[in-house]
Amino acid sequence: MKREDADKILNKYLKNKNLIKHSLACEAAMKGICLYLNPDSSPEEIEKWGITGLLHDADYVITEKEKLPEEIAHAINSHNFQNTKVEPVSPLDWAITTCDQLTGLIVAATLISPSKKIADITPEFVLKRFGEKSFAKGADREVIGLCEEKLGIPLEKFVEIVLSSMQKIAVDLGL
Repeated sequence: MKREDADKILNKYLKNKNLIKHSLACEAAMKGICLYLNPDSSPEEIEKWGITGLLHDADYVITEKEKLPEEIAHAINSHNFQNTKVEPVSPLDWAITTCDQLTGLIVAATLISPSKKIADITPEFVLKRFGEKSFAKGADREVIGLCEEKLGIPLEKFVEIVLSSMQKIAVDLGL
C-alpha cells in the first residue's frame, strides 16, 4: 500500500479535521518509532508504519471496507484493544497503541503552553503534564507507559521521539 492510497482512504472516511490532524500526528510518530527501533528500516517499512498511524482511527470502517495488508489491519484493530478485544502482539501493534495516547497528551500540552506552538514544547514539559493525572484525562498513561515493556523504549525517550516527530509536521498539525 502506498501513502497516497492511504491518504485517499483517510479522507474518504474521516471528515473531522481534528481527527485527521491526530492521524497525521500518529503517522509522523510511527515513522519516528520505526526508525528508533530499527535505524536501518527500509523506506517501505517506514511507510508501512506511517500508514498504520495514518489510518488507525478509522479502524472499523476501513478494515471492513478496504483491503489493507494484514499486518496493518491487525495493528489498526488492536490499537484500541480494551474495546476491540484484538490484542496487540507485534512492535507495530504496540507502537500505534502507545503513541495514539501520547499524541493527544502532546497536543493538549501544546495548547496550554504560553506560545501554543509545538516547536516550543520540550519532552520535560510533556513529562510534567504526564505526571498530572487531572491533565488530559483521556490520555491513558498506563497504556503510554507500555512503551517500556512492549517496545523497550524508556518513557522519556518515547516522549522525545513522538514529540520530535510531531514537531516536524507542525504546520500540518496547525500547531
